[in-house]
Amino acid sequence: MTDEAGEVLIVGAGAIGVCAAYYLHRRGCRVSLIERGEIASGASKENAGLVVPSHCIPFASPGAIRYGLKSLIDSASPFYIKPQPRRALLAWLNQFRRASSPARMAHGLQVLRQLNYASKNLFDRLIAELDLDCDYRQAGWLFAYTSAAGFREGREEAALLGEHDVPAQIFSSQEAREFEPGLAAEIEGGVYYPDDAHLNPEAFVRGLADWLQAQGVTIHTNTQALGFDLQGGAIAKVRTDRGDFRPAQVVLAAGAWTPQLLKPLGIELLVEAAKGYSLTIPEPETGAPRVPLYLSEAKVAVTPLPGRLRFAGTLEMCGLDLSINARRVETIRRSAGRYLKTKIDADAPAWSGLRPCSPDGLPVIERSPQIPNLIVAAGHCMLGITLAPVTGKLVAGIVAGEPYEALLTSLRSARFTSPRGA
Repeated sequence: MTDEAGEVLIVGAGAIGVCAAYYLHRRGCRVSLIERGEIASGASKENAGLVVPSHCIPFASPGAIRYGLKSLIDSASPFYIKPQPRRALLAWLNQFRRASSPARMAHGLQVLRQLNYASKNLFDRLIAELDLDCDYRQAGWLFAYTSAAGFREGREEAALLGEHDVPAQIFSSQEAREFEPGLAAEIEGGVYYPDDAHLNPEAFVRGLADWLQAQGVTIHTNTQALGFDLQGGAIAKVRTDRGDFRPAQVVLAAGAWTPQLLKPLGIELLVEAAKGYSLTIPEPETGAPRVPLYLSEAKVAVTPLPGRLRFAGTLEMCGLDLSINARRVETIRRSAGRYLKTKIDADAPAWSGLRPCSPDGLPVIERSPQIPNLIVAAGHCMLGITLAPVTGKLVAGIVAGEPYEALLTSLRSARFTSPRGA
């Protein structure tokens, strides 16, 4: 427990939380973290580990609503919204529809492009300066297509991203297989994004947490936040199952659980939990991909790690539910055979994690308009790893009381309640 004046308490010690702690510590702040489980036991544990500045087309985009509605009737589809009579989900879907307009997508692309590349540069510096052993490597990201229609859409996306200075190379079927011999003969073509990188996400989070602890930062694991007590409109106490904390400022970086913690404060944050799955297998003796892949029509990412190969994908909006849906896992397993020479055994163990998804695909990073000593950092969708360093740095600036960067105006929660949605 702590009652030191001026201390910052971070709720959540995943990738976002530890990066916020790092940049706050570098500013000389006294920092503590609490984590409901062990370090990197949540969504940071076995995700794809991709650091992808190229991935700046927002989650919400034209055509996404049509695809989402089709998915409602197929629980094995890559994007599945489980029908639930929840007011919060209906509000989220309404905002998702609004955010899918061409104008909102174009704005979101510009914002994500700026965030993603800034974060990639911070990754380069942070990992080099601390000498973190997390298998970080810039090998690019190859999108593989098995259909002419999919390959056409991939080329169109690459052209759009090229207008925003995101480089890409277009490969024919033969060129794609020459570049990545692990691809199957059925590949129609590929698009390669050379700026992208990958890492072992668990090793990154654990390594940075270890560094922080060695510098005197306290991390309380297996400590679940239960709620907040207010005094004079500000947070006076953070209640946990291990006792109370009395920090000067609170950073809420609890991922998919963030809305649940905010609701008793009268704050409705439009962030929905979206379950993803991964399968990690021993590296095959032959045919293993050398670079990260995206099996585009299947919407499955493939990440080569030392001695292992990880397959990650699907987006299942089903609330705070971590149960394993065997049908969705089987969809990932079968996708490997269509794109790769590598196969996944039927008994490969599956992992699930919850992504915190905002309706427009942009995170919410702000000092709460209602509670002056509360900073929220949530809603990163599929970009939690990619955006962790830049989010941490932005959070540190907010805590320090620096003037808001212009970029942060696009990341305020008010965008979901303003008449124009931005």
